[in-house]
Amino acid sequence: MTNQTTEVLVGGAVLAAAVGFFLYAAQVTGAGPSGSAAAYTASFRSVEGITIGTDVRLGGVKVGTVTAMSLNPQTFRADTAFTVDDGIKLPEDTAVLISSEGLLGGSFVELLPGGSPFELEPGAEIEDTQSSVSLINLLLKFVSGSGDASGDAPG
Repeated sequence: MTNQTTEVLVGGAVLAAAVGFFLYAAQVTGAGPSGSAAAYTASFRSVEGITIGTDVRLGGVKVGTVTAMSLNPQTFRADTAFTVDDGIKLPEDTAVLISSEGLLGGSFVELLPGGSPFELEPGAEIEDTQSSVSLINLLLKFVSGSGDASGDAPG
């Protein structure tokens, strides 16, 4: 073989490997094409820690993605839109909360299905929400002693 043929073959192999890595990365991050998904909305007091593209999980398994977030000027709450895989039917009394993976981990949106026999329609708003908990605020309450559970009023 000539040097030109060898260079073309090696270049083709490198290009094929690059395309393979790109497809693998897109699949792992969820950026690639996926099946159909149902959209839902929820309104939170605070969406601290999540952004567009954050995982939506059910039972610890990724089932969707946060697709939009905006501030509602009338209620001063963060309106959030997210998708859930089409094969998952959520009960009518499903709760949505913002959870943390640990002290140093990121946040994600967690779905907690209820026991209702009726299902949410795609596009529905989930009203039972719990906002993220600020670790800094919890530490400040602990250090300052506010939020004392003894029930004694200062006086």
